[in-house]
Amino acid sequence: MADNRELYHDPRITLMGLFAETYAALTDHTAAQLASHQLAPAEFEALLRLSRNQDHRLRMSDLAAQAGLTNSGATRLVDRLEGRGLVARETNPDDRRGTTAALTPAGLAHLLGTLPGHLGIVEQRFLDGIPAEQRDTFFTTLRALRDHLRPEAERGAH
Repeated sequence: MADNRELYHDPRITLMGLFAETYAALTDHTAAQLASHQLAPAEFEALLRLSRNQDHRLRMSDLAAQAGLTNSGATRLVDRLEGRGLVARETNPDDRRGTTAALTPAGLAHLLGTLPGHLGIVEQRFLDGIPAEQRDTFFTTLRALRDHLRPEAERGAH
């Protein structure tokens, strides 16, 4: 058997490992906080995406693309949120074939009640680990990576 140690000691393996460990740790912290507000991470993401859009609405296909979901996954997610009164479906007046997800006042209130704790975790567990002078570069790099890997995520974003 050939010695392939250089392959599993490759710095790219370390990079991916660090990224995976960091993501897992952050996800654990945020998921627990979101659960205390009766939200799954994907539900929070959908509410947040809708809230950041000017009229608190997104075409279902755009919501799916931005949240990294399939169209059927977005449909199931909106079904759950709609059942709780946090989101409503609307027919798109410009294109009657398209359906739009709209954040309800109850959904916005629920999101606003969740955000302070979420932002606290982001600050303490994420941003505090990045030196202030490196944050702009980090954000730019992260956005460039996201755009490279999922260019469709920008569709419909405001």
